[in-house]
Parts: sequence; structure tokens; C-alpha cells
Amino acid sequence: MSDKTKKWIRCAGIRALKTVCQSAIATIGSAAVLGSVDWVMVASASALAGILSILTSIAGLPEVKE
Repeated sequence: MSDKTKKWIRCAGIRALKTVCQSAIATIGSAAVLGSVDWVMVASASALAGILSILTSIAGLPEVKE
């Protein structure tokens, strides 16, 4: 595996993890206001956000220069 590929995987992973955490915080906050937290909903929304982040990273990451 090339250094560029390793760097892309690392950068995309960090970006996806941040996105997952942000999504979880937003979902938990919204659910708490409504009265109860549906943890399955939090997990699924956060996982989807992470997948979308990885797919978006395929288009390019500013952290990994061509």
C-alpha cells in the first residue's frame, strides 16, 4: 500500500469519525428535547453520516494533495 493511500485512509477515517460524533451529538440532543433517546436511531443516523463522509471523501480530500 502506498504512502498516499495510507494518508488518504487516515484522513478520510478521521473526517468520518468526526462526522459520526457530530451526528450522534445532534441526534441525542434532538431526542433529549423530545423526551427520550432512541439509541438505535442515534446509531443508525451516525453510521449513515460516517458512510456518507467516506463516500464524499472519495471525491477528494484537501488534506491529501494530488
